[in-house]
Amino acid sequence: MAASRDEDELFDAEFLERLKALFLRLRKRKQLRKKGIQSSPATGFTREFKDFRHYTGNEDYRAIDWRLYARLDRLFIRLYEEIQEFHVHIVVDTSGSMVEPFPEKRTTSLKIAVALAYMGLVGHHRVSLYSIGEKVGEPPPPMKGQGSLQRVLDFANGLEFGGLTRLDKCFQDFSPSRRRYGIIFVISDLYGSDVTEAQKAIRHASTWPGEVHFIQVYHPWEEKPDLDGEIELVDVETKEQRRLWLTPRDRKRYEERYQQFLDDIDQSCQARQIDYQKWRTDLPFDDLFLDLLSKGSALATGAS
Repeated sequence: MAASRDEDELFDAEFLERLKALFLRLRKRKQLRKKGIQSSPATGFTREFKDFRHYTGNEDYRAIDWRLYARLDRLFIRLYEEIQEFHVHIVVDTSGSMVEPFPEKRTTSLKIAVALAYMGLVGHHRVSLYSIGEKVGEPPPPMKGQGSLQRVLDFANGLEFGGLTRLDKCFQDFSPSRRRYGIIFVISDLYGSDVTEAQKAIRHASTWPGEVHFIQVYHPWEEKPDLDGEIELVDVETKEQRRLWLTPRDRKRYEERYQQFLDDIDQSCQARQIDYQKWRTDLPFDDLFLDLLSKGSALATGAS
């Protein structure tokens, strides 16, 4: 069942202002770290207007801005800079475990998606948005330019959360465009039908063209549950129920197994050159987001 939410809860004016501040902080950080010209395997450029300059006789007359000449009676040429274009793909897991019993996971995931889309748009890149659950949702047309931010917000607010997770099938079916160098962000708790499904899904992701990032969103209670005694567990996706008696020793074993689950995903991603970041919902959003992009993502070059 889809969870209801107030649009202002997710994307109020304060959050959008924070995105602008994050962009400026990232740009400053990249400028401080920048050392020479960095190459990239990406292809595709767009010309962005930068400034005017007085025309000199040894320059191409086709660069003259004749409209400006008509107003000022002086010759100027328009200066452009070439902006490298990427295709940013943002994939949001909308299965039931992303909203029940901790709606903070849904809220955090959508904010990450909007923040990534914002960075892509202000960096002059193409942005595509997807949802995954039992299958890959039909994406809206690719977006470009800061004027598309409202379309991003509409997409995020329109997502319905609930149902089963088919990570392996969705990752196998997902087919990002190869026309431009791709930067792919997957936002998910990576919970499948069993603990091995994420490993299978990651193998499919290693075949995607471009730079791949996994952002695993989880609630602190899932890492260290506050449970004791007789309990009844209900799978929020399959509705399967199980009653058991949980001792402190059992809880410790669960915590160790959950940490092993996270470590296995981390190691599997490293082995396939996929960037991986754990994102606990109670930690500061801004710091985690800056860390995500500062690891070397090509998306951060739009802020340099």
